[in-house]
Amino acid sequence: MDTPTQRMLKVGKATIGLVGLDIALNTALAQKLSPKEAVESIYQAIQEKNYIAEGAANDYKKALEREYRSLLGEEQEPDQDLVIRIFGTGCISCNGLQDEVIDAMMRAGIAADIDMIHDRDEIGRHGIMATPALMINGQVKSAGIHPTPVQLEAWLLEAAGEKK
Repeated sequence: MDTPTQRMLKVGKATIGLVGLDIALNTALAQKLSPKEAVESIYQAIQEKNYIAEGAANDYKKALEREYRSLLGEEQEPDQDLVIRIFGTGCISCNGLQDEVIDAMMRAGIAADIDMIHDRDEIGRHGIMATPALMINGQVKSAGIHPTPVQLEAWLLEAAGEKK
């Protein structure tokens, strides 16, 4: 039997590691559940394996719906916060991209959550064919290459809604 792995999910302002989330998402996708049905099913599944603070259910359900809709390929309203995902196997090149993104954020004066995604299944679910890959607010900006520092900074400023 496979042990469920932990997957990160942004819930409110926090990024939370949830055990069994991948399995619950895949099950809902395989059953072709509507987003409303999927949220309830996924929430019940993760609630069994994770502590969820009293009163936080609505925040979790919103985050689960956002993640499920993203996997369905639906366009979503961008969060007010900048969300950066770096996809890779944890190699030197992928870690180097993270360092370059952090440097670009510091130069641009931008704060953001950075999620490192190492799970091959999740990388594939996002349609990533080459790593390292960079996703900013749900848009893949690069895959298989390192963008220049100037390009990184421009993408971050654009995503943050600022004009250079």
